[in-house]
Amino acid sequence: MDLDFRRDPSLLSTIVDEMADGVFTVDASGRIVAWSRGAERITGYTSEDVVGQSSRLFEGAHCKGFAALTELLQGSCDSTTGTCHQECKLSAKDGREVSIHGSVRLIHDADGEVAGAVCNFSDLTPFLQANERIALLEEQTRNRDAFGKLVGSSAPMQEVFRRIRLAAHSDVTVFVSGESGTGKELAAGAIHSLSNRKDRPFLAINCSAIPETLLESELFGHVKGAFTSADRDKIGLFQAADGGTLFLDEIGDVSPLLQLKLLRVLQEREIRRVGADTPTRVNVRLITATNKHLKELVASGGFREDFYYRIHVFEIRLPPLRERREDLPLLVRHFIDQLSREYHRSVRGIARDALQALMNYPWPGNVRELRNALEHAFVTVVGDTITLLDLPVELRTQRTSDRAALSDSHPLSAADQAERRRILEALDQTGGNRTEAARLLGTSRVTLWKKIRKYAIETPSTSG
Repeated sequence: MDLDFRRDPSLLSTIVDEMADGVFTVDASGRIVAWSRGAERITGYTSEDVVGQSSRLFEGAHCKGFAALTELLQGSCDSTTGTCHQECKLSAKDGREVSIHGSVRLIHDADGEVAGAVCNFSDLTPFLQANERIALLEEQTRNRDAFGKLVGSSAPMQEVFRRIRLAAHSDVTVFVSGESGTGKELAAGAIHSLSNRKDRPFLAINCSAIPETLLESELFGHVKGAFTSADRDKIGLFQAADGGTLFLDEIGDVSPLLQLKLLRVLQEREIRRVGADTPTRVNVRLITATNKHLKELVASGGFREDFYYRIHVFEIRLPPLRERREDLPLLVRHFIDQLSREYHRSVRGIARDALQALMNYPWPGNVRELRNALEHAFVTVVGDTITLLDLPVELRTQRTSDRAALSDSHPLSAADQAERRRILEALDQTGGNRTEAARLLGTSRVTLWKKIRKYAIETPSTSG
């Protein structure tokens, strides 16, 4: 191919359009006169949207846009090179803030007068987001003991961490809600580790795992002869945790009678061992949890209303994994490192199709199920990378069944099938991040979301 720009100037325009960076030019008044395809991909604005408009189009609440253009055209930048360099944020068409690094250079006419400027800019957003996630993971690794091995950078998990810190700085009674496998005991342990009780005991008990006839003795203790098998005095968990924290999981399974006795403990700060004549003072911080809807149990009479309000002073809700799928890569990395130490294996990572299968799976068992799936993979993996074939069969068949269901119920045209493949490839390349996938496809995030719904594509509900 003959790349002679003098014979065919359109070649230069074609090359500029193929660049990942955005390129545009403005006239002496700062109005846009040319806009490249790369600029479209980064900002979401097409050439038709911006040509003839002021470069201030990209200014937002926290975005100065191409502010250097005005400075340069007014002669406040480097007078020797006629160039400004700028790192700033732009307001994209769909409302996103895009972090960019740009260079602006003056263009002069034959008389040496400023005729305009040319600007090229790169999208720093993925790089900055990746650095933020790495920094957060490193912080969580450093504070692993304090945060009870809770891992996540998503907005829902940041709210969890915020409320854990708030709870730790007081002695309030905490109620932890969430589905099974979301890490409720880990959250309780994190509260204890960050509190001023951290040097005292942290004890946990699953109330549903102990028969009702024995649970009272486990919690409060008993004296010798209190019942047939009570051949010696025994202290309960409340006394054992004195000065520290007691975590009662599955509190929704406790009988109304035992709820009443726990209510008295919370109100009077004393317990009475089974068979004892006198009470014993205790100083225990109580954290409770359940995966049940306690308000419904209260309404049906299965849970005491007064006890509900006494334990429900400060709630921390742990989100299910399907509500924070963008945390999956961090969790996978965390568990691979953890399992590598446990199994003495040098597994370093996971293949892209295997990670995508994890991203597509609904995770009814939440984080616990994810760890179990990766532990399964450690049994079968050969080499240092987990592949799709190493995952449990239900994860491997998920995407296939989804595609089959879509094909059976909504046959797609050849053009639709091709578009769906392009969207899947873009989502695969970006780890399920819709914002980045939209940028790769040269479309807006809103348009991509409509296409994802149209083609019933499984993708993280909160990513990008």
